[in-house]
Amino acid sequence: MMFLTRFRFNTARLGARRLLSSPQRLHAAVMFAFAEPLPQDGGSRVLWRIDRNSRSETFLYLVSPDKPDLTHLVEEAGWPETGRWQTHDYSPLLSRLAKGDVWSFRLTANPVHSIRRNADEPTKLTAHIGQRHQMHWLLQRQEKAGFAVLEKPQEQRLHDELDQYELVVRDRRQLEFAKTGHRKPVTLVTVTFDGRLQVTDPDALRHTLTRGLGKAKAYGCGLMTLAEA
Repeated sequence: MMFLTRFRFNTARLGARRLLSSPQRLHAAVMFAFAEPLPQDGGSRVLWRIDRNSRSETFLYLVSPDKPDLTHLVEEAGWPETGRWQTHDYSPLLSRLAKGDVWSFRLTANPVHSIRRNADEPTKLTAHIGQRHQMHWLLQRQEKAGFAVLEKPQEQRLHDELDQYELVVRDRRQLEFAKTGHRKPVTLVTVTFDGRLQVTDPDALRHTLTRGLGKAKAYGCGLMTLAEA
């Protein structure tokens, strides 16, 4: 069984701003929501994402194999008297995914690639910076992930290749934060993809939705969610 949870931050509170400024702190707060340690490799894992909407509201979305208890987040970064969180059984949606279904989706990811500056140096993970490369990063992974991003009708396309798909790349952020055991701060580039997809392989897509897509899953990347198209 899997669960989908949503929690709203009270961004007027210092505790909320402190957590939102550091993926390392927020990862720890997410994991404190479970009484027993949960697997982070192999099977279904805890995935989370921060969403900011047009009304200046900030939400935490969380997918997990156990129900979370976010009391500590409510007390530190929410509304202790009135604020709560919503947790829903995710299994019904996962079980009804079928080939050919069309869904809207959102994904926050860490698009990276391996480069080698010199032949005698090991490869190094480097962030994709431009929107074109970030889009290609997602398109290169869609088949294995069980979906295909929909293409726009020919009459709606511009000459720019970026306008070929029903896909928007937005909310690019460069995060820098301290990590235990590291002398230098960790730098992380994230982007959010909004678009529409068609299911090509339901089992593979279920795997993507419960295990994440790409790197930096511990730091708020990799969680894809679906909504009625």
